[in-house]
Amino acid sequence: MAPPNDFSREVTLVNEFGLHARSAARIARIARGARAGVWVVRDKERAEASSTLEVLTLACPKGSRLEFRIEDPADRPILEALVRLVESGFGE
Repeated sequence: MAPPNDFSREVTLVNEFGLHARSAARIARIARGARAGVWVVRDKERAEASSTLEVLTLACPKGSRLEFRIEDPADRPILEALVRLVESGFGE
């Protein structure tokens, strides 16, 4: 994964069930508010964060390291919201 910068942040999935349908849908809902592309990266696989189905294809159990990437600096609040969501364990 790339080093952190203004356009990307790394997080670790802390919730017991990892990335499942409900949590992927919450990521997509937040990402849909972005002006430009938002991506979720796991290892070398990349998924468009605004697509629940694409996010689910990353198959991420608890403890997985993810990177969120944005294309537009105006989407930094989206990036931070995604990080908070994952770090909070999706409120589960």
